[in-house]
Amino acid sequence: MTHAVSALNPVRFLDRAAAVHGDKVAVIDGSRALTYRELHDRSRRLAGALVADGQRPGARVAVLAHNTLEMLEAHYGVPYAGGVLVPLNSRLSAGDIAYILEHSGAEVLITTDPLIAVARDAAELIGGTVKVIAGGDQYEHYVASAAPVDIACDDEFATVAINYTSGTTGKPKGVVYTHRGAYLQALAMAFHSGLNLNSAYLWTLPMFHCNGWCFTWAVTTAGATHVCLPKVEAHAIWTAVEDHAITHMCAAPTVLSTMTSQPPAKRAEHTVWVATGGAPPAPALLARARDCGLAVTHLYGMTETYGPAVINEWQQEWDSVPDDARDRLNARQGVGNIVADPVRVLDEQGRDVSADGMTIGEIALRGNNVTPEYYRDMAATAAAVPDGWFRSGDLAVRHPDGYLEIRDRAKDVIISGGENISSVEIESSILEHPAVLEAAVVGMPHEHWGERPAAFVSLRPGAAVTGAELRAHLLDRVAKFKVPDRIEFTTLPKTATGKIQKFELKRRFAGGASR
Repeated sequence: MTHAVSALNPVRFLDRAAAVHGDKVAVIDGSRALTYRELHDRSRRLAGALVADGQRPGARVAVLAHNTLEMLEAHYGVPYAGGVLVPLNSRLSAGDIAYILEHSGAEVLITTDPLIAVARDAAELIGGTVKVIAGGDQYEHYVASAAPVDIACDDEFATVAINYTSGTTGKPKGVVYTHRGAYLQALAMAFHSGLNLNSAYLWTLPMFHCNGWCFTWAVTTAGATHVCLPKVEAHAIWTAVEDHAITHMCAAPTVLSTMTSQPPAKRAEHTVWVATGGAPPAPALLARARDCGLAVTHLYGMTETYGPAVINEWQQEWDSVPDDARDRLNARQGVGNIVADPVRVLDEQGRDVSADGMTIGEIALRGNNVTPEYYRDMAATAAAVPDGWFRSGDLAVRHPDGYLEIRDRAKDVIISGGENISSVEIESSILEHPAVLEAAVVGMPHEHWGERPAAFVSLRPGAAVTGAELRAHLLDRVAKFKVPDRIEFTTLPKTATGKIQKFELKRRFAGGASR
């Protein structure tokens, strides 16, 4: 007997949520709150408006918005119209946005009030060929006046979104996401995070970043509640945790640092599950997070892997180890998520390294949650996937228990006098000092040694420490040749997702002396 099989498409999670949990609150955005039935209706009306505007299946629709209802609706409305979503980083300049609009071939740009000016400037830069749908009343009329439409793509290997990389080493690359990949990654995130019908997810991670690690669809999968947070500040986060009984959120280590340096006057009565990634969190930071009632799970991934491809899945026996040992275990990257192929760590000849916790290799990935290609860039695709395995550029070891631990990004390894120095190792040691909030270590050119490590440090409010005191602190923890010659106390530049921009530190502090 044969039967029809539906193509995997993430909008079907909203279909189910509307049918099964129609009266449950789906999303809270300030004073606005929608049930799943209302979100379902509005998303299909957005699709109807796009189709009435002449959007064809496969057409690109860009969205420039903070973590708002409009951005969330676009993750369903655009696919319901058979279109391809192009989320835009809300911190980009008009020139950067114009490049992405032109490269992706976007015909419509949906935006919200705070970003209308830069959206229109970007559209003008490419000749005004993109229709700009502004937020507020214009957007509400655009949606409300349309009839609901569902012509979602029935090819699960077709493109659902194009997410652009940060472009720190050149023009940003468009990373293609398929309906199948997004669907499966959303299921993986729901499973690993333990989302359920009673969960409330706080949007601290930008929805434009890897489609919010696919939590834009994962939260809906579970019938949980999306809580939007347009501005990520410690007080606003802690207030939302209390007011909305937040159970889940994602945060870069820099956001965790800010939260733990400004803890609430009263600890929440419930534990909040927090996923962190983007940079290896120091064990000291994980300890502070635990003291604030945050149960942190370390994830690893990148735009090319739909967000987290590797999960530091907790083992029950770790509960009985001392806190410091537990934090070190939790700082590792982990194992492949449930929809990923087994993750490999390869040497320069493409062979798997020994699982000894010492031999370093490059992380390689493949599977349903790895991009099939860079959009309109076959050369970059071929370079990243030379033999069917996506090369991450991240260097790691595999421990005897199979868990991965990153040692550094290949481009961030400091080579001093022929010796490799891990910036991650030095950063983790600096962060053990109680006065330090954040730290970044980079290699600076040196006439004799080739490169020498330089440390850039921001301190906790009211804290004080000198460069000499930090060097003494480090001498107890790392080899002498790894201790930075130069320590600068400064505010660290970051991307919109909280990643420290090491290239900007190198540019800003080129030359100069130790402090």
